[in-house]
Parts: sequence; C-alpha cells; structure tokens
Amino acid sequence: MVPEQTLSLAGKAALITGGAVGIGRATALSMGRAGAFIGIHYYSSQAAAQALQAELQALDIQCVLLPGDLTDEAQAKRVVTDMVAAAGRLDILVNNSGGLVKREKIEDCSVETWRKSLDLNSTSAFLVTKHAIPHLRATGSGRIVNLLSLSVQTGGANGAGAYAAGKGALMVFTHTLAKELAPLVRTNSVMPGTVETQHHEIHSTPEMLEAYRKQTPLGRNTFAEEVASSVHFLASDMASHINGALIDISGGRFLR
Repeated sequence: MVPEQTLSLAGKAALITGGAVGIGRATALSMGRAGAFIGIHYYSSQAAAQALQAELQALDIQCVLLPGDLTDEAQAKRVVTDMVAAAGRLDILVNNSGGLVKREKIEDCSVETWRKSLDLNSTSAFLVTKHAIPHLRATGSGRIVNLLSLSVQTGGANGAGAYAAGKGALMVFTHTLAKELAPLVRTNSVMPGTVETQHHEIHSTPEMLEAYRKQTPLGRNTFAEEVASSVHFLASDMASHINGALIDISGGRFLR
C-alpha cells in the first residue's frame, strides 16, 4: 500500500546535528513547523542553540538541546540517548555537522588537518548514525538525510581537498546505508550549492562568492531554507520510495 503522501511530520522526532545555525537551523524550523519534535545538536554554538530553542518554543514546537563533540563516540552515543529520552523515539536523523578545517592544497596539507577534516565531516556522522540505527529501525520507517557539498563534484577547489574527501566519504556512506538499512530505514543525501551562511562568511572571500554566483545559471547562490525544504521532503512520506539518492541544490552549477 502506498503511504499517505504528505509533508507532515506530526508524531515524529528528528535529530539535527549542527542544528543551531545555517542549514541546520532552517531545517529545524521547517521540520518543527511540520509537527516534529526537534533535537538541536550543537558543539560550540550554545547561544545560537538557545536562541533557536526559544524561537521553536514560541511556536509551540517541542525541542531539546543536545550539546556534544560528535567526533567522540561516547558523546555521540549520549546525544542519541538523550534525544530518545526526551522525545521517546527517533524517526529522523539529519547529519548536518561538518565544516572546513583549513584551506590547504594536498601537497601542503598536514596529517593533522586531514584527520580533523575526516573526523568532522564523516566520522562524526558514522558515530551518530551507528548509535541511532536501532532507534530508527524500531520505528519501521526511519529516515536519514546526509548533507554533502559541491566539493564532491569539484574535487575540493581552492584548497578544500581534505574537506571534499570527508564529504565524499559521506556520499559513499549514504549508498552503504541505503542498502544495509532498507526497507526499515531510508537514507538519502543532498548536495547544496554555495549557501551564504556563516560557513562561507568565514571560509570564502566576497570575490569567491561572486564567482560562485556567476557560475550558477539561476544567477544567485543558495538559501539555507531551500536546502532545508529538500531535507524535509526526503524525511517525509512524500519521498517514500526514494532511497540512496543525491539531490543537487546548486541552481544548475553542474549542468553541461
């Protein structure tokens, strides 16, 4: 029987890693407005997480703050355990945590930078997912959405090779999970274009951002809310037969 086709997430519980700012914040708001209980994981953005919690609560959206370093297995496990304790269940995992450690060409990249980048962008998702799987499977219709990067297509331009490697590993991880966890859990990924969030404000120059805009047929960079809507879609029953997919949200930057 075909599930009811709806974007509603009423009765669901969603854990969003890196959920306090940027794409994570936009996703929390989108899913919360659709009825989900929201778990806001954060590492260093405590003030932003608390502000988002207050905003969600003002909208009568249930939520919980979940601090932790997801590159540490004990903390990653605790984040999942605390989420389930607060919500009573876990239906949706959004692996959004990650970031650029340092811009370095591969020949100049230190082993420390390489390892930190892999830990931040792929190992953290592995650790959270590993401990989330039993809870996602228990619902009979769990959903995982992994946040990738355009760098998996560009190969880490402008010194982002270590970052691209971490996100590339997450892409393969998506395919593995899509096979291993089906049919009880669906796993998909999204590949945002250049989103003018704090990440790019820190790691990209105005000239780089302008160049990205010019490379995009739609004539502008991506909004965090546009990425969030695609994540929300993949986590909903509207995407009931989508598994192992990668959705490009780049405004057509890779059209040939």
